[in-house]
Amino acid sequence: MKSILLLRTIAEEGELVYRPTARVLAVLELLQARGRMTGAELARRLEVDARTVRRYVETLQDLGIPVEAEMGRHGGYRLRPGYRLPPLIFSEDEAVALTLALLGARARGLARAEPALEGALAKVERTLPGATRERVAAVGQTVVFAGEDPGVSPPTATVATLAAAVDAGHRVRLRYRSAGGEVTARAFDPHGVVDYEGRWYLIGHCHLRRGERLLRLDRIERVEVLGEVFPRPAGFDALAAVRRALATVPSVWQVAVWVGAPMATARRELRLSSAYFADADGGTLLRGEVDDLGWLARRLAGLGFPFDVQHPAELRAAVRRHALAIAALVDGGGAIRDRHQGQASATTGDSGDAAIGDGRQSGSLLLVA
Repeated sequence: MKSILLLRTIAEEGELVYRPTARVLAVLELLQARGRMTGAELARRLEVDARTVRRYVETLQDLGIPVEAEMGRHGGYRLRPGYRLPPLIFSEDEAVALTLALLGARARGLARAEPALEGALAKVERTLPGATRERVAAVGQTVVFAGEDPGVSPPTATVATLAAAVDAGHRVRLRYRSAGGEVTARAFDPHGVVDYEGRWYLIGHCHLRRGERLLRLDRIERVEVLGEVFPRPAGFDALAAVRRALATVPSVWQVAVWVGAPMATARRELRLSSAYFADADGGTLLRGEVDDLGWLARRLAGLGFPFDVQHPAELRAAVRRHALAIAALVDGGGAIRDRHQGQASATTGDSGDAAIGDGRQSGSLLLVA
């Protein structure tokens, strides 16, 4: 283990520049996995020449790792029989990726596995040299996980760099691509990194826009940590800030719906990452924007809780159409289907005067056609 840590430490201090640490470790891992490999096989796997492979082997031997060379036409390299490597050897990217996966699993409610998760995190930390350990620790201290959908993780280097900047209060320079494809460079004070409902966000103060902005990590093309520091807002709640920001993102339809369920239940069942939820009148009021009213109508109808659409009128009409479609399916068509087709077309321009079931007076879902 000391040899491995020494190898990493030397690389971090800038020595052995002509012997990339990742490839030297790759030689070690290949020999451990295969038992014996020729120089040509190693060169092909590492995409280097045979002379470079010999230098990598010499590096391992200098660090006390018993790599034996077999001469001759059919010669090759192998680890001395009986030599065992430490069970865990991670690059920084691997360590960050594993830490993110473990933290995400813990945040998403794998309570019964929590002791094992904590043990795995501790083992990962113990195998890392100092500088890498600090960056991985920053990820655990600053990244917030929320929601049940893990989604697709952004590059681990981006997460690690931003987490470290948040932890240390360092300003960063970003190259950011907007939804429309516009690329801008901006100085940014990162206040939090949040994995929310399957998407990763950075929240903080943007010096280009001169205000708080929410950025998607998958649109960050480059991150550079600057020497400048900034005062992080006291008591800053990154998750709440992300939710507020998402509720103001422009979309097609702005909606407001009261749901007769606790806020945690409504948020979990509806899974609207772009909505803001608040306690109201014994239930939950959600406000946000969606681009598909039919989808939201189906989600509301399937809740099993009463609800009241406050606006827009078009959402009331979408729920009404969905209710009639269900009734037609239950009754097997006929007159119900004909009535549904006529009313569905008639409600396209409905002013929305009719309310969708007064859920506050009933414990069941009421849909008024």
